[in-house]
Amino acid sequence: MSLAALGHSAQANTRVAAPKAGAKTAVKTAVKTAVKAVAKALPKTSPKTSPKTSPKASLKTEPKTVAKVSVRKSARVLPVALGVAGIGALASKASTQANARDADAENRLIAIYRLIGEARNREAMEPARKLVHDHPNFQLAQLVYGDLLNSQVRPVRTLGDVSPDASKARAEALAELREESQLRLKALRDRPPAGTLPSQFMALAPSSRHAIAIDTSRSRLYLFENSTTGLHLIADFYISIGKLGAEKNTEGDKRTPLGIYFITSNLDPKSLKNFYGSGALPINYPNALDQSRGKTGSGIWLHGTPPEQFSRAPRASDGCVVLANPDLERLVRTVQVRTTPVVIAQSLQWQAPHTVANNSQAFAATLTRWQQAKSSGDLSRVLNFYTADFRSQDKTLVQWTPTLRQEMERVQGRPILLKDVSYLRWTDTADTMVVTFGEVIEGMRTGMTKRQYWIREGIQWKIFFEGVIG
Repeated sequence: MSLAALGHSAQANTRVAAPKAGAKTAVKTAVKTAVKAVAKALPKTSPKTSPKTSPKASLKTEPKTVAKVSVRKSARVLPVALGVAGIGALASKASTQANARDADAENRLIAIYRLIGEARNREAMEPARKLVHDHPNFQLAQLVYGDLLNSQVRPVRTLGDVSPDASKARAEALAELREESQLRLKALRDRPPAGTLPSQFMALAPSSRHAIAIDTSRSRLYLFENSTTGLHLIADFYISIGKLGAEKNTEGDKRTPLGIYFITSNLDPKSLKNFYGSGALPINYPNALDQSRGKTGSGIWLHGTPPEQFSRAPRASDGCVVLANPDLERLVRTVQVRTTPVVIAQSLQWQAPHTVANNSQAFAATLTRWQQAKSSGDLSRVLNFYTADFRSQDKTLVQWTPTLRQEMERVQGRPILLKDVSYLRWTDTADTMVVTFGEVIEGMRTGMTKRQYWIREGIQWKIFFEGVIG
């Protein structure tokens, strides 16, 4: 993509003014230094290092920052090409939506992109210098800074416009950094409509104080806070996913799973190798739906990056979701174990809260009928809500029935109450509902916390998994 494609089209034929002889020599010297710094910033091998086979990061060089270049004030330079057209039009979004994004380093990078898109390269130099000083392992920032230096003496036609030798030797790494740049900018351009929610969040109990949604096609994680007024987006972060993309099916396929999961624990970084950075939040893959489909694998975490890396390529893990350490630390400080749902989708569908609520009404009515049937004490009536291939851990429906009968006998004619109810909807080749609730007999103070998986068969919803989780 040409330089002018990212700024204003009227600047397409603007020439770079030649600096005076002394300044030109200084610029060329700085540019050579910049190229070396950029080359160091690029991985010697692909950053897609497997945590299972090689816990050490492949990036070992922390590039040094490059001195600011002094050039003639009247010099006009073209915008650096960042791989996504129309960046100048994103200026207002970058400022008005900063509070919802919370990723400090990324916010600063986007602000630099904004200046470049407005052909204000000289103004972009100082914040770029400070960014690489504060985050010397932020390879993409190093690359942008090197391009800014290069743009002082010649047109820069693409992100990472380094010497041919360096470009050839680091072709894959450059391609990955360019893709990372494009995805970060796309996340800024294609913001979720204000006030909307991912369609999976049908109802969330007050006990679930936060929720996470991941859009693998955009390499983006969205963090929500659950308040008395509903779910609200409070931050979003760039992420990396599996080397071979999404939709995990088997152990070792290097894919990130798609589905509805829950954070199961918070691993102390002191107990982990440096490869995992600031810590890890495991999720419950494979869930009951995955198991019913024969999916295999384990050890899917949300985790950080090695100290030598700020972020990884968009597709770089063995299936985990990887964040920059400052972003992971924000998650660890915020979310709760066991009650925080994690939706991982190929592409999130955003809907207005009232639309989501309307779509949930039919299922809510079915759940109420199941509750009433169980309260009635009529076992055959209750069994009508279960699929023929029902499983509870290793138990079939026939093996599960005695447990169900015992639970109903304890009711003794009293109503069963469902408290702290959450249900999240997952739709792919089938329509599934993941339901979590506290089951309490009227007059008692406590009860069991259960999770059910329902599947829609025709116009009916039926339970294919049920288990006690607390």
